[in-house]
Amino acid sequence: GEEEEDDFGYRLFPDRNKKPQSFLVRSLFTFHNRCQLMLRMTLETNPYAQLLLEAMKQSGCTVFNDRHFSCENCDGCVSGGFDSATSQIVLCQNNIRHQSHMNRVVTHELIHAFDHCRAHVDWFKNVKHLACSEIRAANLSGDCTLMNEIARFKFGLKGHHQTCVRDRAIRSILAVRKVSKETAEKAVDEVFDACFNDLEPFGRIPHSKTDAKRAYRDFQNRDRYNANL
Repeated sequence: GEEEEDDFGYRLFPDRNKKPQSFLVRSLFTFHNRCQLMLRMTLETNPYAQLLLEAMKQSGCTVFNDRHFSCENCDGCVSGGFDSATSQIVLCQNNIRHQSHMNRVVTHELIHAFDHCRAHVDWFKNVKHLACSEIRAANLSGDCTLMNEIARFKFGLKGHHQTCVRDRAIRSILAVRKVSKETAEKAVDEVFDACFNDLEPFGRIPHSKTDAKRAYRDFQNRDRYNANL
């Protein structure tokens, strides 16, 4: 039969097409309350998120908690997503159960939002654009830290970080686009070097929260320096 039309990953986020629930209904679900509490903690205390929020504000894209984040139920295989049509970050309240996981998901999706803010990203028709943002998100969000890779029982020495970034970028593309693995791999490989080395707004690969704190401090100092020129 004829291949089903690509829904651009919206099948993974069924709540996207539902009418918003009333506050009373949402307050009855502990998943939603827990998601909101963890989100607030991330935005207030996580240096990865704080740097990205400041960078987006500097780029003219101020992020508001109630407007740009939505805790929803999702398909079991995803933790979050960036809906460019509404400029909203979807947080999968049924799949995010720990604060550290929330920190990574928010950071990952904020990198997509930052890319959406600063560049003309064709999310739906140009798989190379999607691949580039997925590479950056995997590289800069902490997805591929040593501890996270050990938790996945994946070990490596030289070049392991790059391997993790490549693999996770391909997985992310396959999760939201109906393309072959070969197509996803080709897109990632063609843009990998340029996008892996694009470290904005961090200026470095933040391999730990300490690195992220330094990057945030450097970003703030860079802004102060530029303001004095």
